[in-house]
Amino acid sequence: MQSSGRRVLQLLQHNPTYSLIRLQSPFQRIQRIGISIDAKEFCSGSVKLSAFRPRRNFGSAAKFDRVYKGSLNRQKAREMEAQNGHPAQENGSPKLYQLYIANAPKDSGGGKYLEVENKYTHKIEAKVPLASAEDIEEAIQACVKAAPAMASMPSYQRKAVLRKVVAELTKRAEEIARVITMESGKAIKDARAEVQRSIDTFEVASEEATRIYGELMPLDISARSKGMQGLVRKFPIGPVSMVSPWNFPLNLVAHKVAPAIAVGCPFVLKPSSRTPLSALLLGEILASCEELPKGAFSITPVSRHEADLFTTDDRFKLLTFTGSGSAGWDMKARAGKKKVVMELGGNAPCVVEDLVPDLEGTISRLMIGGFYQGGQSCIHMQRLYVRDQLYDQVRDAMIEAVKKYKVGDPFEDDTMMGPMISESAAKEVERQIKDAVSKGGKLLVGGNRKGAFVYPTILEDVPNEAEARREEIFGPVVLLYKYSNFKDAVAESNNTNFGLQSGVFTSDLNKAYYAFENMEVGGVCLNDSPSMRVDSQPYGGVKDSGIQREGVKYAMEDMLETRVLVMRNLGVL
Repeated sequence: MQSSGRRVLQLLQHNPTYSLIRLQSPFQRIQRIGISIDAKEFCSGSVKLSAFRPRRNFGSAAKFDRVYKGSLNRQKAREMEAQNGHPAQENGSPKLYQLYIANAPKDSGGGKYLEVENKYTHKIEAKVPLASAEDIEEAIQACVKAAPAMASMPSYQRKAVLRKVVAELTKRAEEIARVITMESGKAIKDARAEVQRSIDTFEVASEEATRIYGELMPLDISARSKGMQGLVRKFPIGPVSMVSPWNFPLNLVAHKVAPAIAVGCPFVLKPSSRTPLSALLLGEILASCEELPKGAFSITPVSRHEADLFTTDDRFKLLTFTGSGSAGWDMKARAGKKKVVMELGGNAPCVVEDLVPDLEGTISRLMIGGFYQGGQSCIHMQRLYVRDQLYDQVRDAMIEAVKKYKVGDPFEDDTMMGPMISESAAKEVERQIKDAVSKGGKLLVGGNRKGAFVYPTILEDVPNEAEARREEIFGPVVLLYKYSNFKDAVAESNNTNFGLQSGVFTSDLNKAYYAFENMEVGGVCLNDSPSMRVDSQPYGGVKDSGIQREGVKYAMEDMLETRVLVMRNLGVL
């Protein structure tokens, strides 16, 4: 009896890591990795050491570990694709999705479809129905009709719906992560992180659904109001229009949908045409939640030409939009009387006054801030200000880190950055880099483009007149500057039309508070890059970066209206 047989017995009996997944034939499955087991003995649970008849000598337990794990992972991936069809095509043809109107899946009323390509291979992987004008009207009518039922849902039912979403996202995490990577091009590790963040978002919303508090207030502030009290409560605002972006196709949808369900608002969502699949998968999950009244939600991919009602229709009581400033401010101007929440662009600064906790730790956070998911984030660290005594070592360390940054196939686990959302987007970033250099900026590393790939780039001393300094760069580009006075660095951080988030590395608490009180942003990240966001925090910007706040609890506040019951002589007999 060779050691490989004993090893497999130990693994199968004692280590759940090696449990066999959905085996049609245990005998056949084990044979694939070179071990023969009597099928009757295996199925009866009476497998003995003598039952193993190895056909292959693995040489060592470690080698068996590698072979078995690899075989198991391949089998699991095959089964996942066979079961879910993501992101593989169906019989060689693009997978056909459905939109959702009044909680139910539906094909397009207009017969038009949107093709979704794999951003790495450029192969068409899916087709999505485009909602017609009639579809949108049906969705809005259903949303309005559902408003009373949604508002009257008890908090435990709203919580139950959100908990079901958490369970399904957890169960289908890898499947959905692969869809995100396929439709957006972001690295699989970033896609997995986005799914987990979405789970967190719905988890927080499920808790906040039961925490919508009011207050009892005395109103006898003068003789005129003697004997008066006020009961203050918050009520759902009503139908909500949602427009979400492509760069976080699941979590930024979650940050609109989860608060709406938590407070009891029905909604119609327009996902980005570039990345509609993640939102439709969420629709698939919501459609299974029987607690939701008919019309509670609709998810309708739609062309810009047909999307105007999301902005202008007065039946919506709130418009929540995440996207570019040019689109957002125009939508606000046309939104009429409805409340508007906007999370727009940024030009995020970071100031390195101290190395916290050390050089390696600081560089690690700066690299994430500057280059995670290709810099395609509104809180991407665009400007980096480093104290003069630290400048050379931070600059050199970042350049070396960039040289080791793996850019390539986003489905490979060790890839740090995949393609940008499109080749045209990559060309725009390349144009901004060239403009910065032509105006006096120094290219330290990167700067090259290949198709939709822009390689991580660091530029030094880019002047204020360069577009890359003034506007938002939606790509993997960091502008590096040296400073000698902390207050001057904070002032220069504010020298922009944007104000979403900033980062400050310092071990001096007074300087941290100075930055917090003087940086013109919605959030300051201490000892981290400005790209850090926790999904329960208030999140939003000032100046051209938007109005109002997201972050579950804070988004819920905009979806609620305050009402007071004024009472005179209550309890007086």
